[in-house]
Amino acid sequence: MEKYLYIALFAPLVGSLFAAVFAMSKKNIITGIFTSFMLAVSTIATLNLLYFVYKTNEIIHVRMLDWIVVGNIDIPFGFVVDHVSVVMMSVVTIVSTMVHIHSIGYMEHDKGFNRYFSYLSAFVFSMLILVMSDNFAGLFIGWEGVGLCSWLLIGFWYHKNSAAWAANEAFIMNRIADLGMLVGIFLIYWNIGSLQYDIVFSNIDSLSGFMIGLIGVFLFIGAMGKSAQFPFHTWLADAMEGPTPVSALIHAATMVTAGVYLLVRANEIYTTIPEVGYFIACLGAFVAIFAATMALVNNDMKKIIAYSTLSQLGYMFVAAGLGAYWVALFHLVTHAFFKSVLFLGAGNVMHAMSNELDIRKMGGLYNKMKSTAIIMIIASVALAGIFPLAGFYSKDKILEAAFNADAIFLWVILWITAGLTAFYSFRLIMQVFFTKPKYEEFGYHPHETYPFVIAAMIPLALLAVILGWFEHSFVNMVTYILPTWEASNITHSTAYILIAVTSAIALFGIGFAVFKYKNGGFSKQWQNSTIYKILINQYFIPQFYEKVICKSYFLLSRFAYKVIDMKIVDATVDLIARTVYKTGVHSAPIQSGNLSHTLRVMAVGVAFILFLSVTLAFIN
Repeated sequence: MEKYLYIALFAPLVGSLFAAVFAMSKKNIITGIFTSFMLAVSTIATLNLLYFVYKTNEIIHVRMLDWIVVGNIDIPFGFVVDHVSVVMMSVVTIVSTMVHIHSIGYMEHDKGFNRYFSYLSAFVFSMLILVMSDNFAGLFIGWEGVGLCSWLLIGFWYHKNSAAWAANEAFIMNRIADLGMLVGIFLIYWNIGSLQYDIVFSNIDSLSGFMIGLIGVFLFIGAMGKSAQFPFHTWLADAMEGPTPVSALIHAATMVTAGVYLLVRANEIYTTIPEVGYFIACLGAFVAIFAATMALVNNDMKKIIAYSTLSQLGYMFVAAGLGAYWVALFHLVTHAFFKSVLFLGAGNVMHAMSNELDIRKMGGLYNKMKSTAIIMIIASVALAGIFPLAGFYSKDKILEAAFNADAIFLWVILWITAGLTAFYSFRLIMQVFFTKPKYEEFGYHPHETYPFVIAAMIPLALLAVILGWFEHSFVNMVTYILPTWEASNITHSTAYILIAVTSAIALFGIGFAVFKYKNGGFSKQWQNSTIYKILINQYFIPQFYEKVICKSYFLLSRFAYKVIDMKIVDATVDLIARTVYKTGVHSAPIQSGNLSHTLRVMAVGVAFILFLSVTLAFIN
């Protein structure tokens, strides 16, 4: 099976390098087809590995070559395909393949067509390095590779100031968080002497509770940045400046899911520090409702879906923080499929509306884009957590985890968020597809996209429907290496009541959205309210960052430049240079070529040296 590992890992890299050869050439459809084909090859190899691991419970571990061997440091370039990594590989490759196919239609008229596919395949390769590595150093290489590729793709249209700014924001914010992760990795090596997962996890109990807590906190800081948890959350919505298929990839299969994967992979560290885990759960619950409230009022179609991702990541961190690691992974998987469908559907709508994103300028698109509408409705129902779609099964388990841990306050927050999720999901559906048509007022002529683009979305939509039905098979597989978790404090009757209550608020959210927007939506008076202004301005957090942090940093930088750099550092260097130069100028006449003059200078020099020698001898 080792050959399938290499095929799954390196097929996207081959596609990326192929596209890179033609990066500066004119658009070549072969580039998109070849990179999509290589992703399909990677997917087939991954599914073979998934079947093998599921059937045999064997772990494929390869040491490809020695990587860093210096003194006592021995870090190999190795990969592991186990029950967790193969699940992540499956999600990454399936979603990425469909995104590549969708991109052929989406990027059809873009002059950077070839370059785009090179970046996109490199993105997938970096994510596979991240999830398949058998050590923290390899994980970090993939982690940074994903960060680099996200910068290239978010800022793909770099001629737009907004795109360049968003790419830099995402890159810088993640680098700040990654410093924390680096400290955590350094502490692991300093205390254990290895970065191999198996060695680290088998020796973690030998460390003090304080040191384990420190490692856990620093690793989580890295996860906060990559998964855009507060206070590193602002980059995620701004990252919508990139092409829409990129948003689908970032939000569904790569980048933001890496933080959740890190916690799941390092579960043996976090199991020993439940206090840190509870903090993670509390932060996740806060982010879940925090992001959901911002999605309630936003009018940018892609940003609504982006805030939805942020909210759902909060759910995943609640599950991981409470020790329900397989539940967090399960929601990551189900979320990947319905969220990718929503973003790809948003891309279809954008193309139909000449890149318009304001949902207030749409309405009535169902008659023009029935296929896209139906697929997006299915994904929205899954996102709302309605039975029997996939989102119901995974989200319900997270609420069970909170209730089972007696974290009633967290459960209430997640329960309210479930209602908000249903509402904002169908607010988008109603305003885009079913309200009174407004696109004619703005001169738009919407139309359905290419059939092959719709075909690329159908497998993802199908998985968003049926994946929850395989919950027991999923549990049996991943709990081979993850802690077994079940709601031991909840009786069957209580579980059914919780399901009913959660389903009720989700159905209410959908019904309220349909009713409200069928009857004209909210009045302008609501838009003048204080709450609306707070939500539409993202709680004024970006303004706070700009005025307090960015401006303070700018003032500090200007002070460092004008005072420390120019008046101290540069002035000192210039003084030394002028002194040396002037000394040389004044010393030049000594070299006159006159022998008697030279001898007199030598005599004076000897006399001066003798004088210094006598003086020093006298002092001593």
